[in-house]
Amino acid sequence: MEPGNVTQSSEFLLLGLSEEPELQSLLFGLFLSMYLITVLGNLLIILAVSSDSHLHTPMYFFLSNLSLVDICFTSTTIPKMLVNIQTHSKVITYAGCITQMYLYIHFAMLDDFILTVMAYDRYVAICHPLHYTVIMNPRLCGLLVLVSWIISILNSLLESLMVLDLSFCSGLEIPHFFCELKEVVQLACSDTFPNDIVMYFSAGLLGGGPLAGILYSYSKIVSSICAISSAQGKYKAFSTCASHLSVVSLFYGTSLGVYLGSASTHHSRSSATASVMYTVVTPMLNPFIYSLRNKDIKRALERFLGR
Repeated sequence: MEPGNVTQSSEFLLLGLSEEPELQSLLFGLFLSMYLITVLGNLLIILAVSSDSHLHTPMYFFLSNLSLVDICFTSTTIPKMLVNIQTHSKVITYAGCITQMYLYIHFAMLDDFILTVMAYDRYVAICHPLHYTVIMNPRLCGLLVLVSWIISILNSLLESLMVLDLSFCSGLEIPHFFCELKEVVQLACSDTFPNDIVMYFSAGLLGGGPLAGILYSYSKIVSSICAISSAQGKYKAFSTCASHLSVVSLFYGTSLGVYLGSASTHHSRSSATASVMYTVVTPMLNPFIYSLRNKDIKRALERFLGR
């Protein structure tokens, strides 16, 4: 697009999920409740794991990291949305938008990587149980999480810095409740081809790669479970990864649903509404999935809350 009325913008307008005045109080109450439940639920998981020595294992180390990332993930978008509703303002500064976009990309990607690492952990536990403690040693676990953070930081930094090189026209309205990368890039007057290339390459490599790793891990897990002769053994093996499989299905199911849905409808407001599923609902449900389906977490929470 040729730069027509180019402006050095200092702010964007977040249109949110709805512009109906009568819905604002409902949206504020709903999202405040979901945000508090998300933070409290994931914080309880972290405290339960850290306070119970029986849960100082690779699986729960990764789970506590996932809970921390989920808290950060929702905290990059929801508080600003709540402030805008409460103050009847749609404004977000240019610096605030870039910062929010950077943090959102970072924690979304990190969520993806942590889920992949957890799938690898379950693969080793079920397919190579005798070598589990040797393979999943503390050094490797820490290294896997560290590499996940580094890759996520570098990717989000690259995409955010490329947005800084763009020129924007007037009428900078984002039909979303946060500064989503694709929506911001579409507002640019300058050439966005390099941004599009990096955006889709990143989604394909850093999004599709972990998904392929998860699918491969579970294909091996299913093969190993089918090879178990007793029904009780099969159930016990499957139960160790049922919670993680539920979370992965929820995260990828909603993410792919939003992506494919927005690609077919091209309605940004509908995409914004659907994105609530993986930006808010999924992090909120994760603690419930793990606490309800996992006896160790349930017992640890009962001991922690019973103090």
